[in-house]
Amino acid sequence: MKISKMGNQTVISEFLLLGLPIEPDQRDLFSALFLAMYVTTVLGNLLIMVLICLDPHLHTPMYLFLSNLSFSDLCFSSVTIPKLLQNMRSHVPSIPYAGCLAQMYFFLLFADLESFLLVAMAYDRYVAICFPLHYTTIMSPKLCLLLVVLSWVLTTFISLLHTLLTARLSFCDENVIPHFFCDMSALLKLACSDIQINEMVIFILGGLVIIVPFLLIFSSYARIMCSILKVPSARGIRKAFSTCGSHLSMVSLFYGMIIGLYLCPSANNSSVKETVMAVMYTVVTPMLNPFIYSLRNQDIKGALGRVFSKRTIHFSLSDFTD
Repeated sequence: MKISKMGNQTVISEFLLLGLPIEPDQRDLFSALFLAMYVTTVLGNLLIMVLICLDPHLHTPMYLFLSNLSFSDLCFSSVTIPKLLQNMRSHVPSIPYAGCLAQMYFFLLFADLESFLLVAMAYDRYVAICFPLHYTTIMSPKLCLLLVVLSWVLTTFISLLHTLLTARLSFCDENVIPHFFCDMSALLKLACSDIQINEMVIFILGGLVIIVPFLLIFSSYARIMCSILKVPSARGIRKAFSTCGSHLSMVSLFYGMIIGLYLCPSANNSSVKETVMAVMYTVVTPMLNPFIYSLRNQDIKGALGRVFSKRTIHFSLSDFTD
């Protein structure tokens, strides 16, 4: 533990991360599991991004948002999993003070970014189904770019504000974080200075980042269902589900984890529950998103087939000319 004193104030230069509630003899098994899940996350999201970049058929608003979402998922998992793997192999799972704040900043950045991107994707599906004839006019390249840039700007400001407010706090002798990463709520519990401003900002901005996006997504799909029910047909229902199914799965997974963790606290073993739920939305959710879109999205399957067929033809022609 690296603690120094400046006058009468204790200055902590690093934190100790307790990590996951895993028995020592099971660490190797879980390290291999998390490594495999991380590699799967990186490769799956990279594949989605490459397919969207290479296939002109996917150069649409929906896949512009999806490519940003895949990038966000890739970075989101990279913020926590490599450090988790390192600490699982270390006898002293520590993280420097500056590194802890940086991890908290990027964690909030990519978590909030995913929330805003899901709203943009819901709005895109709403326009596509409720106003199909005006879709290209409404979802213009300018509007799509504006939605993406606005998402990045808002999340950058929000995560920076939280980080700066945390950096102004004083931390006493206690520097053990009962988590596997620098979670903001865990850091606030260790602070020995007034955190009322932090809690007020969390309450206000939490509504902006979680409640408002959730209500907007819910409103979009409620309008979609009303539009379908006005002219009920088997073909229209199939089209709506094929168009929205993947996105609804991602929304359910993402907000289900957040609601279960923050809005349904348990009285017993809360720290264990928080850790397990955090693993679900930091490790499992980013890994599953590429599979959800690959397995339930015909456009992605078609793009994958076209890209591989082009490569096969290219290699065949090269062999023939040689």
